Amino acid sequence: MSEKPERSGPQALQEPSLDEQITAYQREFRDLDPQVEKVVSALGRLNRRMNVAYGRQLADLGISNAEWEVLKTLVLSGEPYRLGPGELAKRLGLTPAAMTHRIDRMAGEGLVTRDRDENNRVRVIVELTDEGRTKWLEAMRMATAFEEDLLQDLSTEEKGVLGDVLIRLLRRVEHTQPDAGGRLTDLD
Repeated sequence: MSEKPERSGPQALQEPSLDEQITAYQREFRDLDPQVEKVVSALGRLNRRMNVAYGRQLADLGISNAEWEVLKTLVLSGEPYRLGPGELAKRLGLTPAAMTHRIDRMAGEGLVTRDRDENNRVRVIVELTDEGRTKWLEAMRMATAFEEDLLQDLSTEEKGVLGDVLIRLLRRVEHTQPDAGGRLTDLD
């Protein structure tokens, strides 16, 4: 009788190792390519664990992942870090109602302002505040430290190759699933 390797941590009882998962999949679905499954399953698990780590960092800053997405989108829009709620909703793949709810919450927390456009009084403008930019910068500092630690065992060349391979995979998904960038449902 062979012994299973011991695993520790909260996932120990909940999730099989990748090898155990692939063996079970192959038992049930004989056409499975174990190399493909290993890559895809590892990417999925890495994504989940990274999302948990980022979520913890954001929680330490007192912001949610949903708020981070708005801050990031405003920063990516460039100075003066302003967009209309409709454009924000479109870029984040959200409904206008969900975007309004998110903006209300963030304005109440001082992360953004919402004012009428002086040139078009019907139009509303959402703008990043100094507090919002400070939260964004701190989140970036924390994420950068986490990401550098995550990739510390890879050489510069390996990081480049891994980045290129992941971009190729991303492009394939974007080509075959062009609508996959948006949300299927609102996250709020």
